[in-house]
Amino acid sequence: MPAPKKNPITLTVDGREIEAIEGTMLVDAAQQGDIEIPVFCYEPKLGAPVGACRMCLVEIEGIPKLQTACSTPVRDGMVVHTRTEQVKEAQNAVVEFLLVNHPLDCPVCDKGGECPLQDISMGWGNDRSRVVDTKRHFEKPVPLSPLIAIDRERCILCYRCARFSQEVSEDGQLQLLERGADSYIGTFDDRPYIAPFQGNITELCPVGALTSYTYRFQARPWDIEQGGSVCTLCPSQCNVSFTIRDEQVKRVLDRQNDAVDDGWLCDRGRYGFQAMYSQDRVMNPLRYVDGHPVPARWAEALEVASIGLAAAEGKVAALVGDASNEEAFILQDLVRNGLGSNDIDSRQAPTIGRAQRVRLDDPATQARVADIDHADLVLVLGTDPIHSAPAFDLRVRKAVRRNGTALAVATERPSALDGGASEVERIKPGDAAGYLAGLLEQVKSGAAEGIAGLLKDSSHTVVIWGERIGRGENGPAAIESLLELSGTLGLAGQEESGLIEIPDVANARGLREVGCLPDAGPGLAEVEAGRDVDGIKAGLTSGEIKAVVLYGVDPLRDFPDTEGWAEALGAADFVIHFTMASTDTTEFADVVFPLESHAEKDGTITHTEGRLQRVRPAAARPGDIRGGWHVLAELSAALGHETGIHAVPEAFQKITESVPFYAGLTDQEIGGRGVRWQDRPESSGWAESVGDAPGRLPSGPGVPGTPPTDSTSGTESTDGLVLGTYRDLWANSTTDLSPALSYLIPAQRLEVSVADAERLGLSKGDEVAVKSGDTEITAFVAIRAALPEGTCFLMEGTQQGNANVFKNNDLGKPAVVEIGKATPALEVVAGNGNGGE
Repeated sequence: MPAPKKNPITLTVDGREIEAIEGTMLVDAAQQGDIEIPVFCYEPKLGAPVGACRMCLVEIEGIPKLQTACSTPVRDGMVVHTRTEQVKEAQNAVVEFLLVNHPLDCPVCDKGGECPLQDISMGWGNDRSRVVDTKRHFEKPVPLSPLIAIDRERCILCYRCARFSQEVSEDGQLQLLERGADSYIGTFDDRPYIAPFQGNITELCPVGALTSYTYRFQARPWDIEQGGSVCTLCPSQCNVSFTIRDEQVKRVLDRQNDAVDDGWLCDRGRYGFQAMYSQDRVMNPLRYVDGHPVPARWAEALEVASIGLAAAEGKVAALVGDASNEEAFILQDLVRNGLGSNDIDSRQAPTIGRAQRVRLDDPATQARVADIDHADLVLVLGTDPIHSAPAFDLRVRKAVRRNGTALAVATERPSALDGGASEVERIKPGDAAGYLAGLLEQVKSGAAEGIAGLLKDSSHTVVIWGERIGRGENGPAAIESLLELSGTLGLAGQEESGLIEIPDVANARGLREVGCLPDAGPGLAEVEAGRDVDGIKAGLTSGEIKAVVLYGVDPLRDFPDTEGWAEALGAADFVIHFTMASTDTTEFADVVFPLESHAEKDGTITHTEGRLQRVRPAAARPGDIRGGWHVLAELSAALGHETGIHAVPEAFQKITESVPFYAGLTDQEIGGRGVRWQDRPESSGWAESVGDAPGRLPSGPGVPGTPPTDSTSGTESTDGLVLGTYRDLWANSTTDLSPALSYLIPAQRLEVSVADAERLGLSKGDEVAVKSGDTEITAFVAIRAALPEGTCFLMEGTQQGNANVFKNNDLGKPAVVEIGKATPALEVVAGNGNGGE
């Protein structure tokens, strides 16, 4: 459904004429004219106003009674008064009523100095209280969750937190309990409030009732500074504001950017800052001598690194992960032009080749994040946003709840969005190609049932798809079907329509657009193809590649085939690891360079919708850490390859000169909210960069146009289950290194269906051994009612029992996994892992 038309109107507030859009709430329209109307319960992000606190009462000519400005839409010719005696009396009364039971403990309250109640009491309240009775008392503070304390004496019952829980994140846990003066915010049976977005309620709270344990008693507003930047812990890339005291991050707040995040943060982004100050943080360069890390001076580390790379005589590869556009550009320039190798990749597993990537990233096929809001239909394909990009989860829920958008979900395992979906279909693990081929056939035949029926009836469709569907032998066929589906539906050039990719890592789009792909240079320009990530692994193992640079990646934890990567890194003559914290991968390194965190980094990144965003340093770098771009530039110089880059702006200028569709882009144009390069006139440089978009490629093994093969053929057994893998939101080093999030570190679990659990005699919580050949992990059984019979799932990236130890992405021959229990052994057939999460 198209976004509603914006009709301008004129109203008068306190004698001042204000232009606004018809339907805007009066409180917002007045603010546009620099007239403040006080509010407590009103927060546009929460949806339709409730008018609960009555603080915003105003007088409107033609209406006999006072009206709530937060819930009154403006109309043309409206005349409003906010300062009459009647209005002042009402506002004074509301403040007085709120302070009857509110404790005046501002000197010890964390909200003191940035508290709306303080400000409104001074501006719209009385200067003294007439109440002498005893105030209401509660036990205080009490833990609402492991992250949040609640002081119910301070609570003014504005409903903001409960509305967030009920209507935004839809976890439904917070509610108003009891009645009258005994009312309070809580959870059923006082259970801990455990939800991935719970930290948002501390920011929504207009008083000091909800406070984060990580920030309690840490600072006062006059002791701190705010630094705006972007969170790079997941592909959502939400805008954030770091609270800084003594050059350290003390708190992370949202920096609302409706085009990206709607002003919400997940708890990993809000509390993961503690990882920056972990004892495992690498603070200075290291050399590994006889397997032991030895601190090194920068000059020494750079010299050893340059000698090691030069000795490889061009047999060098690089893998890129946690990097800004500038860092990635300099690294690919070093590898390609300084060392003469095209063996570079920024993916955790081979997915999409250049030919298909050019077609997928064509501006005509791309949807904006904001297009989700008013689409007729959103199809979530092969990904569960709550785990892969949490801000997308809230965005989809908003579209469904507020705007009536239909939702369809097609994933391997049950997703968090299933409950609000009109249609849900399951993809067999490893068979995204087969599913999409079938869906495409149904759409072409005019099927009226299931997801195909929804697609047929929708005029504005946004497809949110996971990069993982392009993995494995049948990945190209899956992507070809996706592209053909887009063409069949006519998504190209259609408003509120198109494709949005959720990649495996943050800034994945920026990394590939500046040249970190084996078959594409800056601007996705065609180059002589080098080895992809699997080819690099094989090359290291065989000795064809002598040296490798690992930049912000942890192959032993994050890449499929842990054992294969351990063998490959062990066989390498020389390994350089750029990392923020010590990992198992670090032990294979000859030289380790410390990386900045996202609060310390300077540069740009590119959102999955094509929006370039500015990452600005807010906190001081601890220890002897240097900017990654600077280290790479010095390393290039040590190898005799001068980049001509001495500052981040110079690196960005080089990028705009090398990427045609970034041409002329400046830091000022990016600003604080970012800019989509597709929306700029210079986006015509896309055609110049990539040339004529290739059509369907010739058929053949592993290329588009070839009918997908059955990824599990030849491995069936009577009791076999097809194994899929997924990445949990909390299965990562950020969670491991952040004390506040430690309770969320997941233990490995084997998810099975109810029918399979009954058939195999498995009960919830049973510990089982999952074995493939000589590789074995342990996991606890989790029984999921919505899981299809015949499938099971394990998590990737866990501290213990990482599913990546299985070769679950090998082409053609999926692993057979045995599950040891008192009942007969169970064989599990592993799919390619390319059907999403």
